[in-house]
Amino acid sequence: MSFDTLGLSPALLRAIAEQQYTEPTPVQAAAIPVVLAGRDVMAGAQTGTGKTAAFTLPLLEHLYMRHARATGAPRRPRALILTPTRELAAQVQDSVRTYGKHVGAKSLTIFGGVGMNPQIDALRRGVDIVVATPGRLLDHMQQRSVDLSAIEVLVLDEADRMLDMGFLPQMKRVLAALPAQRQTLLFSATFSTEIKALAAQFMHAPDEIQVARPNSVAATVSHRVHPVDAEAKRDLLLYLLEADAAQTLVFCRTKHGSDKLAKQLDKAGLRAAAIHGNKSQNQRTRALADFKSGRVGILVATDIAARGLDIDQLPRVINFDLPMVAEDYVHRIGRTGRAGAEGLAVSLVSHAEEGLLRDIRKLLKQDIAIEDVPGFEPARPLRLDGPGGSGGPRQPRNGSPQARRPHAQQSRNNGGEHAAGNQKRRRRRSGRPAAVKS
Repeated sequence: MSFDTLGLSPALLRAIAEQQYTEPTPVQAAAIPVVLAGRDVMAGAQTGTGKTAAFTLPLLEHLYMRHARATGAPRRPRALILTPTRELAAQVQDSVRTYGKHVGAKSLTIFGGVGMNPQIDALRRGVDIVVATPGRLLDHMQQRSVDLSAIEVLVLDEADRMLDMGFLPQMKRVLAALPAQRQTLLFSATFSTEIKALAAQFMHAPDEIQVARPNSVAATVSHRVHPVDAEAKRDLLLYLLEADAAQTLVFCRTKHGSDKLAKQLDKAGLRAAAIHGNKSQNQRTRALADFKSGRVGILVATDIAARGLDIDQLPRVINFDLPMVAEDYVHRIGRTGRAGAEGLAVSLVSHAEEGLLRDIRKLLKQDIAIEDVPGFEPARPLRLDGPGGSGGPRQPRNGSPQARRPHAQQSRNNGGEHAAGNQKRRRRRSGRPAAVKS
């Protein structure tokens, strides 16, 4: 199948060709004709499979080819795309500009962390598409600087997060301001039963599109668990990062933990930056840009980076902390193994996180390889024979049990220096501290 068969206009096909895309992904092939037919859609697909283009292309077709604005009519927003994070809003805006370059698309991003006045000025000049986060959109609604009465299409990107309890009050206020007669599109990698029930309250007989098993992950991603005592996690992370200098996205559970870990890695001689909700928008934008360009090799992030961020050919994601919600594991590791590329998802799991790991394995319906790293074996092995199945394959990371280095409990008590021998000497020669201290 080619894009020519989906019912898109030549101007859009030209923009697609300029990006050197020739065949639609499964979610694009399934969703675009249904969206063009004007029906509501709930679409679920794995991360990295082109969901943004699956709604952006038919949206542009609707606004500029099939239902163009009448000449001389005031230019009010006709489409609203809501996202849970500023970074995702910016990426969606990039897609709108890329695919809409030959149809005269006028769009605007609205999110916090930056001044409102430039956004107000742009709204006054007139736009057709608003890409927004809920909080800043509500600010504009309160100031009456945005008029949503002409919205024809509403898109919720990463819909499960948009509709969870944290966003629900904001979402209800936004929905109340929209015309009842509109097309509503929900796109996400995961849809819970509760989210489907909630969505049914404001959608009109939506078509459900699921191109892969719900909560599944790309087959090109390899999963690996390294058991480790909690107090040794930072040393193990440093050991892994020094052994393999591949670009890495590291997930932490808290904002403070992300900042602390990034500073420790940077002090150890590794180029690292942190991104989380307490950073200013300029800091977040700079950190992400530095990571994408390679100026920074390690990005330490909270789950703010788990949704929608498209980083070309990212080889590895490391979960320094497991997520509290199993579905977030799917979104985190979706940053690697995108568009058919191979990826690696590594999780450093302490005894206290056994239950979280069981939940993840139960959600994925698959075992995850458990590999001890010599010198970092935990005092107590993980017990995963509860809900979610057996412990899965377990083996030392480097060779046979006889090849393991002895357990480094005494080293850990004397400053956390787990890696012995050549690694210690190499660090002393380079001037780096022997271990990252908590």
